[in-house]
Amino acid sequence: MTPAALADLVRSTAVDVLASRGLDATALPETVTVERPRNPEHGDYATNLALQIGKKLGVNPRELAGWLAEALGARQGIASAEVAGPGFLNLRLAADAQGQIVREVRVAGADYGRGDRHAGLKVNLEFVSANPTGPIHLGGTRWAAVGDALGRVLAAQGAEVTREYYFNDAGAQIDRFVRSLVAAAQGEPAPEDGYGGAYIADIAADVLRAEPGALDLPEAERNETFRRVGVGLMFEQIKKSLHDFGTDFDVYFHEDSLHRSGAVERSVEELKKHGHLYEADGAWWLRSSEFGDDKDRVVIKSDGAPAYIAGDIAYLRDKRERGFDLCIYMLGADHHGYVARLKAVAAAFDDDPDVVEVLIGQMVNLVKDGRPVRMSKRAGTVVTLEDLVEAVGVDAARYSLIRSSVDSSVDIDLDLLVKRSNDNPVFYVQYAHARISSVLRAAKDLDIPVDVDLDGVDFGLLTHEREGVLIRTLGDFPKVVASAAELREPHRIARYLEEDLATAYHKFYDSCRVLPQGDEPATPLTTARLQLCAASRQVLANGLGLLGVSAPERM
Repeated sequence: MTPAALADLVRSTAVDVLASRGLDATALPETVTVERPRNPEHGDYATNLALQIGKKLGVNPRELAGWLAEALGARQGIASAEVAGPGFLNLRLAADAQGQIVREVRVAGADYGRGDRHAGLKVNLEFVSANPTGPIHLGGTRWAAVGDALGRVLAAQGAEVTREYYFNDAGAQIDRFVRSLVAAAQGEPAPEDGYGGAYIADIAADVLRAEPGALDLPEAERNETFRRVGVGLMFEQIKKSLHDFGTDFDVYFHEDSLHRSGAVERSVEELKKHGHLYEADGAWWLRSSEFGDDKDRVVIKSDGAPAYIAGDIAYLRDKRERGFDLCIYMLGADHHGYVARLKAVAAAFDDDPDVVEVLIGQMVNLVKDGRPVRMSKRAGTVVTLEDLVEAVGVDAARYSLIRSSVDSSVDIDLDLLVKRSNDNPVFYVQYAHARISSVLRAAKDLDIPVDVDLDGVDFGLLTHEREGVLIRTLGDFPKVVASAAELREPHRIARYLEEDLATAYHKFYDSCRVLPQGDEPATPLTTARLQLCAASRQVLANGLGLLGVSAPERM
């Protein structure tokens, strides 16, 4: 019996109990909350339903809990139901009912944990969007891992997700990048406001290989050549780095297209038409403070040039016109002001501000030998995606960046992430999967089948305390995935795999012998435990897959 099935049973039982006593069953919530208590001695699951509805019904919650306990105790699959405290209800499942969770995992396979909570929702998920002026730094690397994982999690709950990279190919930063390339090509030092690092010299040389006469062109043509070729080369490097990191995008949207197509002008004119722009000091301002922003924002500067927010306005408008129901922006720690700003833009277009969600990611710090790592061999001033992957590998890099809430800064210990020990979180989880794979290979060597008719498996034999904890942990996975999607927090899956599932499996393995030894024959308990192992491996693989991390069979 899964937690969801148990919740349904509690509710249906409550309907019967209330009806038998002439009480209004409409007081019941649509979904009953059933949770695992922190102290396993209190039972397998607990519900506060009686406390939740007792007052509405005019019934003492503890008395109501007693009625429910009596009725549930008679239900098939419930071993016991006991009242605790002011009206909590502690439940224990019969072993055979609880073991059906193993069966459900085995039947569902790779689909176990998926749901339809966001079915029909079209999501535009924009993340990374680093300027094409250098390699991706650690902040962008964090978003590459977390954004990709969030896209996987939302899709697992039925959403139609479009991963989008906003290609900032307009503005002052591109001008500085071009001047830096030209200086490097001419053998001169980088401009004072330019970009340094070995990658600038490399790209400048690549530009000259592609366009040997670029430096001999008139200044405007020369700069345009370096812009066209150099930005293209830089962006191809960025895309390759992301692909090698396991992160790919469905759409690469060019900022410059908004200006060239007239989308910026059209958006500005529409806001003027509706009275949401006003002129002051020679500039045009958005009345964003009327929509929750802390101040009004300049959209068209006094020299007639569009401010950066003008592109943001047209970009949001474009996303909505493409049919997206939800636009998620994943931005760096210095972009807090964008939350109210983008919601104000939506409201100015008479749109629901909640179509915009902005996630802000905090800083990433690398530590080696107990000291911060600050310099990159290639970029010169920042540590890059390539630096991190070179140090610890893709799996460890992704997992370590995903496993913490983006609301908090994270310190990544490079020495820890290359250790093959339980102190290394990604090793700990992957080793659980590899350990189970080894058990299943050993069963095959002993001619003990794993892929069997599940109707013939006696899951009621799984009565050991460690078996029960592991089974209930498997049952938690769908709820964890749903919560990760709802809260936009894929780190919940990493923590579940690490702190709950891998830990529960390792403790089970240490306490319960799975395979026979010597000349001992395989027994029905052997078969049941092998199914529990296979189900555990499946959920580990499903969870790691949602994080974009591999599930190795050998380590």
